[in-house]
Amino acid sequence: MESNLRGSSPEEAANALDTLAFDRKRLAASLQTPWVLLAAFGAVGAWWVSTAATTNPGENYDPPSSSWLALVGALVVAHLIRRETGVGFRTMGAHASWALGGIVASCLALFSVSLGFVSFGLRWPVALASLAAFATTTWLAGVAYRSAVELLARERG
Repeated sequence: MESNLRGSSPEEAANALDTLAFDRKRLAASLQTPWVLLAAFGAVGAWWVSTAATTNPGENYDPPSSSWLALVGALVVAHLIRRETGVGFRTMGAHASWALGGIVASCLALFSVSLGFVSFGLRWPVALASLAAFATTTWLAGVAYRSAVELLARERG
């Protein structure tokens, strides 16, 4: 391989890098937040929390086997976001990772609260917990997405 060091000055190289950084920022600014797909994340979270209504908590508790389907659904939505926007959640940064951790923690907490309601014979409050899961998951998925876009805009190279 041949190197072409004679034709470029350090100033030209710096200008080229600045141009690339500007293009990256412009690209990140032009990305529209895919709210329909982020709401799909919320729907997966709400669906998983709602499965508590079909369980029988207690001594012979058997967790819903559909939990794996919720994981598959979340992975499918993440793939669709990557395909539609080009923003991947694999390298999204610490802020977005905390948001995704918040999604998991809030859905687990809401699922546990729903199990508590069901254990007292109250199945209707599970709908409220599912709504809360939808809202929280959609909001935190938006936080994670925007964080990934901001990280994309700040990267160099």
